[in-house]
Amino acid sequence: MTTLLDLKSSVLRQVQRSQSLRGRREPAASAASRSPLTHCPDPLPHGLSEGNGEFFDRMNGILQKQEKLLLAAQAECKRESGTAPPPPEHVDQLFVPERCSRRELDLIYEEAVYTVVNRVGVPSPDYVTSEEDIFSYLLKVFDMGQEEHDIILQRVQESKRASFTLRVSVMKGKNLMAKDANGYSDPYCMLGILLGQSPRETEEKKERKFSFRKKKEKLEKRSSTKEVLAATCIQVTEVKPETLNPVWNEHFTFEIDDVQSDLLHLDIWDHDDDVSVAEACKKLNEVSGLRGMGRYFKQIAKSVRSNGTSSGSSEDNVDDFLGCINIPLNEIPVMGYDKWFKLEPRSSASKVQGECHLILRLFTTKRDTTLSKRDSKEVIHKKMLSQILEYEHAQIQKELYNWNGQVSPPAWTVLSHHAVQIDLSPLQQAIIRWQCYSSHHRSQRMCYTLLLRLLRTIDAEWDPQAVRGDLEWQLSDSFRLYTEHCLCLMKSMRQVFPCTNRTAVTRCELMLRGVGHMQTMPAFKTVCPLRNELHLEIATVVKKGTAEWYESTISQFKPDEGTLEEQLRRLVQVVDAVCADVQRGQNIYNKLFYSTVKVDFFSIAYRQLEKLVADDVSVAMERVCGTLEQESSKLTQTMGETLFELYMSLKTLKRFREFLPLKDAKMLALTGYHNWFKTSIHKWLQIVHDKSCDRIRRAVDMDQLEPVQQAKHGSSAMDVTACFSQVREFWNQLAWPDSAGAFIFVTRLTDNFCSEAVLYSEIMKRKIERILPGRDIKTLTVQLCIALNNTEHVRVFLGCLPRDLDWQGVEHAMEESCGAEGKEQVNKALNGQLYNVDVDLQMEAKRLITYLTDKMLSELRRYLQHISLSPDSINNDEAVSPLMKYLNDTLAILRESLVKENLARVLLGMWELLLRMILDVVAENMGVQVEFYNRFQYTVEALVQFFYAEGEGLAIEDMKNHAEYKALDKELRLNKCSSFELIEQYFLEKISQQRTLKHTRFGRISVKCYYDASEQRLTVEILHAADLIALDANGLSDPFVIVELCPHHLFPMAKSQRTQVKLKTLHPVFDELFYFHVSPEQYRHRFACLTFTVMDYDWLSTNDFAGEAVAPLSDFCWPGRPNASATAGKTIQPTILHLARSKPSEKPIMRILDARTGDGEAQEFVRKLKEIEKSMEEE
Repeated sequence: MTTLLDLKSSVLRQVQRSQSLRGRREPAASAASRSPLTHCPDPLPHGLSEGNGEFFDRMNGILQKQEKLLLAAQAECKRESGTAPPPPEHVDQLFVPERCSRRELDLIYEEAVYTVVNRVGVPSPDYVTSEEDIFSYLLKVFDMGQEEHDIILQRVQESKRASFTLRVSVMKGKNLMAKDANGYSDPYCMLGILLGQSPRETEEKKERKFSFRKKKEKLEKRSSTKEVLAATCIQVTEVKPETLNPVWNEHFTFEIDDVQSDLLHLDIWDHDDDVSVAEACKKLNEVSGLRGMGRYFKQIAKSVRSNGTSSGSSEDNVDDFLGCINIPLNEIPVMGYDKWFKLEPRSSASKVQGECHLILRLFTTKRDTTLSKRDSKEVIHKKMLSQILEYEHAQIQKELYNWNGQVSPPAWTVLSHHAVQIDLSPLQQAIIRWQCYSSHHRSQRMCYTLLLRLLRTIDAEWDPQAVRGDLEWQLSDSFRLYTEHCLCLMKSMRQVFPCTNRTAVTRCELMLRGVGHMQTMPAFKTVCPLRNELHLEIATVVKKGTAEWYESTISQFKPDEGTLEEQLRRLVQVVDAVCADVQRGQNIYNKLFYSTVKVDFFSIAYRQLEKLVADDVSVAMERVCGTLEQESSKLTQTMGETLFELYMSLKTLKRFREFLPLKDAKMLALTGYHNWFKTSIHKWLQIVHDKSCDRIRRAVDMDQLEPVQQAKHGSSAMDVTACFSQVREFWNQLAWPDSAGAFIFVTRLTDNFCSEAVLYSEIMKRKIERILPGRDIKTLTVQLCIALNNTEHVRVFLGCLPRDLDWQGVEHAMEESCGAEGKEQVNKALNGQLYNVDVDLQMEAKRLITYLTDKMLSELRRYLQHISLSPDSINNDEAVSPLMKYLNDTLAILRESLVKENLARVLLGMWELLLRMILDVVAENMGVQVEFYNRFQYTVEALVQFFYAEGEGLAIEDMKNHAEYKALDKELRLNKCSSFELIEQYFLEKISQQRTLKHTRFGRISVKCYYDASEQRLTVEILHAADLIALDANGLSDPFVIVELCPHHLFPMAKSQRTQVKLKTLHPVFDELFYFHVSPEQYRHRFACLTFTVMDYDWLSTNDFAGEAVAPLSDFCWPGRPNASATAGKTIQPTILHLARSKPSEKPIMRILDARTGDGEAQEFVRKLKEIEKSMEEE
């Protein structure tokens, strides 16, 4: 595991090491002239004169620029473009269909005229019935003159009339009448064409219903041929057994002699015998042929009778009649019938019910036109529709691109009649319409909704068996051309379908929806079997179009020209344009592509653009790194700003990878892009530090030490923290991904912040020192408060650095890469920096507080002197009042000017100052009257309440725990005591000290003490001593022990007693007994005690003091203690007392007693203690 220094060194070596960067790819020549549609904000200004934070404004502008760029890209995707038309859809001329020649147009015109002249069927209200109006329209469509029209019309009129055929599809019946015993019938249909009749016969026909079966006698009554109903090619369906809802789905055709007068007749019969009318009809048809035969119903009836069995009457085995339908051909609509017809009876006596579903359609079989003899009917109709579409589209006055393909009534009339006449099926019509509309769209764009609807029509009508040969090839070719056309548009979609144009985006969606629907169509899969991976073609086109767009962007900004710095600025513009494009792709295009054709547009475009950007930037950054690694190279400010801007642009681009699928988010080219900037970031941080220091100096110079708005700090503190915030935001926006590198940079940033904060406090202190002289106290106090608040404001900001710079994240990253030791090193390094700067700022704050409190010294001294000199006749309130008034006035200023934390600090400083000053006053007035100390005791208590300030100031507990308060309180309390009370306090302190002694170097003494309550006698047994200090030259001592009851004023009759002297030993054994008279009134005092003083006997001079110990009488004399009268006294465990040698003069009580020169007891007590202390000094 490396140390912190090794870690820093390794990171720096990585920074300085030249990196292997990718080379630039050659731009595609085909995209050089293309002008990209991009959103690029105006470049940020460079080269501004420094002052008032322009550097930080520009850096902040860089951060805001990235956000604004993305927001602008999002906004333009959501913005409605109003009525603005979409850009033109330029396509390759290969996709544009050829126009017909004049000769070809004349032939198509002839076909149209022939269609109009041979119209049949009942027109709907949507049709134009006036032949003159239709011809007038056709003249415009084909740009035909009247003379040419007359010639063609005459030729058509002289040509052969069209031959018509009726197609009848018998689909099904429902709710037929039951004729069999089982409740069902066995229905079949017999149908044919009844030839035309005279007007009189037509009227008679209305009064009766026809049938192909008549009773013999009725038929024989007819006197003329016309009265016998003739049939043309009578057809019969299959018999459907046992059903009342038969399904036939059979199709028949009949040649028509006269469309205006012929009639379709259909009978439905219940099949009842083996040989029926149906069989006879079929046999006759076999003999006579299926077409053009006229025969009489009498032949059919005879055939039935001759082939049937004659076990009954002639009518016994004839099929039962279920109903009939009569449809005049001249009542059939142009588009034919597709409906249910109600069955009718053949006479008023017949009972029938139910309906029959028929599909009827009239069409021509022989057309005498040039095109009909040369081309297929599909080709002819396609040519006619194409010409009409071209004319119709040209008539649209606005939004040509949005034409829905709806043609005028004359056009619809001509096209409908022509499609019906040439017998185009719905599928054929759908295919031809698709071919024509999609072909026309390639030259003159239309509404994509129409094209999608046409595709769905083909899908609905699709029958693969009905599409063979040329029609299949033509459909395949139309699919191919349309697909290639759409792919071409997709490649240029940023220009053709820009996100800024809502109409264009909608068209793009509809186009993609059409392509997506096409590739799922059975028709497409049938006619284009090899094109089953259209989504791969789309992905390839998107990739190619993205590359071309990028190259056009490169050619627009020309990042290879100019100086290195200029190249970097242009690269920034390129990357920003890419970011905006990626944003559009993610917001708009990706949703369109994925929802319609299942292509991930965003992934394809992003991976392509990210690779291209990485290639170009890496080449430029390789040159930058090479330049910066030279010893004489220095990063200029403008270059640093440009590199920072480039880094942020790349970071923005990289951030889009979060929208990629997991499989596409690996091995991206920008993964390690931050490594390109390591060297420049180090140098950039130095630039930021230098600019921050300059800004701090300017901020302090401009600070008038006046509160800013509602705050209590000055303008400089606000400016400094704003500067720090901007630098912090710069770092957060960098989001450095490498943990080791992030640790180095965070350490550097923290160090910069700390040094800048210390610089600020020092400059602020110097400013205060300059303004100290010549300012009035109130103004100076306010300014010092502002300066204090300034420092505190900066200190609080630094306290948030662990959170703002994400120290925890850095620690976690270092723990993962370097283990627990790495985490500990990070924590130690960063917290050490913060702790040191906090100490420095606290010291600067204390200096400012000292300046502030020093200005109060003279006033405070004067008021304290007033208290000390006040006569006893003045009560305490009056004596203290001037001081409290001054403090109240001062506190009002401080409370208004200081923040809470600084107010507490200043109040603490004032509290400490007053404690010291009062201590000095008391020390200067030792031995005076008790009233003097009572007054100052009152003063201290008043000050405690003042500084507590009803909970808004210092805590009472904190004030009373202050060492100087304790010293002053003790000093005042002791001075108020009598001499006896002081002596008693002295022994209480000795007893307390004795209890805390452990293994002192002065040795110990072992004793036994027990009390005889009945005789009020205290027995003291001095056993031995050990480890005494050597006080003689021979390294030994001649010890003896003096034992006495203390204090003497409590035991006035007790005399001190002493043991024998034990020569030359440090471990004497005494084993001597001593007796003292002690009453209960005496031993009940806490301060009553035995003192054991160990002395070294000196026969030439005074004895030397070896040490002393005390034992409170409460340990031996209190009720319940061992009784001396009992023999158990020998079983009492000895008490071991450690000896002490404290100097009495160090105690405040000694000073107080010594100052009481007029008190004999006090002087005597002091004299004895001084003798002991003197003996200690002579050793």
